Amino acid sequence: MDFMKLLRSFEEFLFEATTWLLFYPLTVWRIVTRPLTTMAYSDAEQKDDDEHRYDDALSPPLLLLVTVALVHLVESALRVEASDPNSSLGRAVFASTQNIATFRALAFSLVPLVAAVTLLRRQNIRLSRSSLRAPFYAQCYLATPCAIIIGAGYSIIHRPDINNVWGYAFQIGGAIWFLCVQTRWFSNQLGLGLGKAALVAAGALVRAVIYVVIMMIPVVYA
Repeated sequence: MDFMKLLRSFEEFLFEATTWLLFYPLTVWRIVTRPLTTMAYSDAEQKDDDEHRYDDALSPPLLLLVTVALVHLVESALRVEASDPNSSLGRAVFASTQNIATFRALAFSLVPLVAAVTLLRRQNIRLSRSSLRAPFYAQCYLATPCAIIIGAGYSIIHRPDINNVWGYAFQIGGAIWFLCVQTRWFSNQLGLGLGKAALVAAGALVRAVIYVVIMMIPVVYA
């Protein structure tokens, strides 16, 4: 009996992992080509039951986590060397691939979290896990291409055989795309003009970057 349960669990895991090979690139493609539509899809999926939620895509937090892990694996394959941290916490974080991927996922998740909190505060909605879930999930979709772009730019910058300018240009282009989509999202959600929405989007991004830097200080220097 226990063996049959184990076998069924393995079958379910194998099926789920295999479907990732299909739905991961499809989901990323939808985000890149139709970001606002994909974010609206995420909002709509929150109303579905757990079994059928995100049935034709990867869930946003899972997509972001898988993306961060893949970016790190690509960096490792390209032998992009990270600077050695001076702190015991930093050495613990960089001790394994799992720790690095988890830490990076937490860092990137600050961007959707800050955006979600900004939206709810401007809508005068009480902060709670329930109210944060929908905008946070939608923002995780938007953060996924950013993780790819930042990781790719970082790899280019640290490759001695490629001009660093291309890496910085790649990251700047990604930041502009992100801010444009974020501006339209805030404009739609809050009923703001594009100018005011752009200020809200830029402010949320700056705050998120500040929080990431604060999060990095004890890892790198403490």
